[in-house]
Amino acid sequence: MNIRLFKPSLGQEELDNIKDAFERAWIGLGPKVAEFENEWSKYIGVKNSIATNSATAALHLSLTAYGFKEGSKVLVPAITFASTATAILYNRLEPVFVDVDAKTISISIEDLEKKYTKNCVAVIPVHFGGQPVPMDGLMRFAKAKRLAVIEDCAHCAGGVYKGKKLGTWGNIGCFSFEEKKLMTTGDGGMICSDDEALVKPLKAYRWVGIDKDTWRRVKGYTDTGSKDSKHWYYEIAVLGYKYNMNDLAAAIGLAQLKKLDKMNTKRSYCIKRYMEGIKGLKNIQPLLPYNPDDYVYWIFGVRCAKRDDLIIYLKSRGIATGVHYMPLPLHPLFKPYNTKCPISKRIWQTFITLPLHADLTDKEIDYVIDALYDFDKKI
Repeated sequence: MNIRLFKPSLGQEELDNIKDAFERAWIGLGPKVAEFENEWSKYIGVKNSIATNSATAALHLSLTAYGFKEGSKVLVPAITFASTATAILYNRLEPVFVDVDAKTISISIEDLEKKYTKNCVAVIPVHFGGQPVPMDGLMRFAKAKRLAVIEDCAHCAGGVYKGKKLGTWGNIGCFSFEEKKLMTTGDGGMICSDDEALVKPLKAYRWVGIDKDTWRRVKGYTDTGSKDSKHWYYEIAVLGYKYNMNDLAAAIGLAQLKKLDKMNTKRSYCIKRYMEGIKGLKNIQPLLPYNPDDYVYWIFGVRCAKRDDLIIYLKSRGIATGVHYMPLPLHPLFKPYNTKCPISKRIWQTFITLPLHADLTDKEIDYVIDALYDFDKKI
């Protein structure tokens, strides 16, 4: 067998939506993007959503919204994807790497309190793999220290913590719709917030600084009742970026959003089958304290002291694997910001990500479990 690590679940609904965009002959920033933003706001339960071409862009712009003084510090977990920290550097701010909890791989509230200084202006909690950060405790700390909270929700679209959607606990939530995520637009991201004054200016920032997007201008052009000849007019007041989502991506997203809960339910089923299947292993343990009845997960993984040997063995059996992630302070780019994160630097060496996606079959899961048992016997 050859089992993929990740795979988008796509069908006729996505093709039909793309066809509609083609027939409109409008595939750039247009009405589908606006529709997707509105539907996402309804789903997540916020007043404002802004679609971008990536979660990286969403994180970048979310920090930009605050206009923090250059050199200010932002607290971020040591184990996360690079974009969480590069967004800080893009804004000429300084990342402060916080160690993680050994079990949940989420930002350690205890170490967060130790790493905080008066120069810190924000914190970016990451719901690693879909495992929620204890946001009630983090928000209490952030409020006491007057820290902005930008949730990195790249791994948890549709997830809930204590009855509240992840992405709505902080001041801003940032989501990823990249090909491998819980739902996809091919590439894409979303900024969400109830604070309209904070995020509304970001619509210009995501569209090269232009204060009126092309779709709104073209509507003025085709309005026969309008006597205004300056439908073409716009002003650029800020240094913006080409970060907009397009209508092709949004068309896919509108179809995917309708399937998101169902796809998350299927992933939860897969995790339950994995967890039941690996209970008897002696040298391989679950990566996270999985609770698929309450949370949604993007990653299913295990921990093994013989990680590299296990990766090679699974590869020989046609099973794709990954490692999420090497701690950021170990990368050359981030070494100038290295801090003491002993837990992160120890536990990551055991991480192995296993196949998980909405189209994964029982046969494929059982095949992976059998391979894990075969390897476990050899250790």
